[in-house]
Amino acid sequence: MKLDIRHPVHPEDSKFYTNEDLRERYLIETVFIKDEINLCYSHFDRIVAGGIMPVDKALKLEGGKEFGSEYFLERRELGVINIGGQGRITLDGKEYILNPRDGIYVGMGTKDVIFESVDKAAPAKFYMNSCPAHKTYPTVHIDITKAKKVPCGSDEESNKRVINQYIHPEVMDSCQLSMGLTELQPGSVWNTMPCHTHERRMEVYFYFDIDEDSVVFHMMGEPDETRHIVMRNEQAVISPSWSIHSGCGTKNYTFIWGMCGENQTFTDMDAVAMKDLK
Repeated sequence: MKLDIRHPVHPEDSKFYTNEDLRERYLIETVFIKDEINLCYSHFDRIVAGGIMPVDKALKLEGGKEFGSEYFLERRELGVINIGGQGRITLDGKEYILNPRDGIYVGMGTKDVIFESVDKAAPAKFYMNSCPAHKTYPTVHIDITKAKKVPCGSDEESNKRVINQYIHPEVMDSCQLSMGLTELQPGSVWNTMPCHTHERRMEVYFYFDIDEDSVVFHMMGEPDETRHIVMRNEQAVISPSWSIHSGCGTKNYTFIWGMCGENQTFTDMDAVAMKDLK
């Protein structure tokens, strides 16, 4: 397992960062590595985000010194969404098949978590988020048809999209993790604009379905001191609780959002008026 550890950053410090500084602190440039569990541990709410891409072998999620645990989910919960080919997750001996865009929630206390691809010629790409947990909730397999769909935006505002809520209070129970997938419609390029912050939780965005010659400009920073990070296909970005988190692509794209922190109220956000953005 590869583990990259990122430390918290004060918003006042971020104002003086160069472009490379921003990318070093917030961008997860490589998510998927063949036959590796590749994770980033952020001290913002102790979220773990990363990719698992089994091709020639099965991959087991392990604990260790960094987590202070015998096994990974000893005191954590886990959310996974598969963006690749059909995959298999085995949880304490019970198998679950994840088709493309299927998700799964795994509760605290599950000891053996093993990832495999059904067909190595079309490997699974398991994107995961994990955060500390205080209670065990049941494992739930959430295929995309069972996710709660929330259409929003408009063609006129170039932000017509569907939010698929996977790990969400209106779909299932979890301790603090929320997770979902947002699909922008052709011709729409903006996400999460008008923007907001939420001091009570942080967020990680994982962008994909981006063509090789396209990019997404991910907006971050305090509302009166905004910055951007250029994102390419299958890259993730850490968004602290004090930062806006929105993006604009050169064409439509898809992204997975994962949140953890003080609460799970999806509408508990601090809206930012367009006139206040700088």
